Amino acid sequence: MKAFLLILILSPWYMSSQNTISVHVHNVLSDKGDVNVAVYNSDASFLSFDEVYTTGTEAAHKGLVKLQIEDLPSGEYALAVFHDENGNGKLDTNWLGIPKERVAFSKGKMKTFGPPKYQECAFRITSDYEIDISL
Repeated sequence: MKAFLLILILSPWYMSSQNTISVHVHNVLSDKGDVNVAVYNSDASFLSFDEVYTTGTEAAHKGLVKLQIEDLPSGEYALAVFHDENGNGKLDTNWLGIPKERVAFSKGKMKTFGPPKYQECAFRITSDYEIDISL
């Protein structure tokens, strides 16, 4: 009976376990600025600056930048990464809306006429997760 009560009490904790995504960003070209990661959890919010689920930032260094996104519940996510070389905290674009700074996505690739769709970038996590992304 005591074991049953212990399981009953602890089960919500186990069911809502939080996960960490370790993001390895390759091909960072300079030490200037920051590498920013935006985490999205739905198609409707994907690539909307106002509806980012959570973010992560790490100082840029040439080559490989590693950062962690913590406390994520199990679920489906897509990542957008950019190297904010001038450190102004936003993705700079030209007058057509084409990024001037390097961008990349989890799984999906930039297309000739725009970014990939959410489903092309999405992945599911149920435990800690590692992902490699090349700028």
